[in-house]
Amino acid sequence: MQNDQAPASAPAADPGFKLPGPAGDALPKQGGTPIEVAPAPAPVATDTSTRDLAIGGAVFLILLVIYFFVRNAYVHHLVVRRVAPSTAGSAGWLMFVGLCFLSAAAVLAMINASKFLTFAVTGPLVAVGLIALVATLFVGRR
Repeated sequence: MQNDQAPASAPAADPGFKLPGPAGDALPKQGGTPIEVAPAPAPVATDTSTRDLAIGGAVFLILLVIYFFVRNAYVHHLVVRRVAPSTAGSAGWLMFVGLCFLSAAAVLAMINASKFLTFAVTGPLVAVGLIALVATLFVGRR
């Protein structure tokens, strides 16, 4: 009598996962046409909500008020150091403008970095801010 079943001790043929071997055992082909991999798309600038703009504007206005008081204190400091009041006033306004431009760049970057943190937007703001702060130091001299 013949038994159609394999003996229990014989391993069953495993059609599961098999690592590709040397060049002779190539991976299965994909229908004869090569697969093209497209580069990842650039991140899309997301739309900024009105709430984010309102919060950013409020923060910027608070900073402007703070910078105005800092400007007055700096002008007073320069006058005490015997700098001419008109020169001290000019240095104070340059410092105010420099701080405003730098904080505008920072607030815009916080509102929506993907939209506003580009060289075309942030570059001029930071450049004008730094130039004004450097000019503050030169104008505020005796």
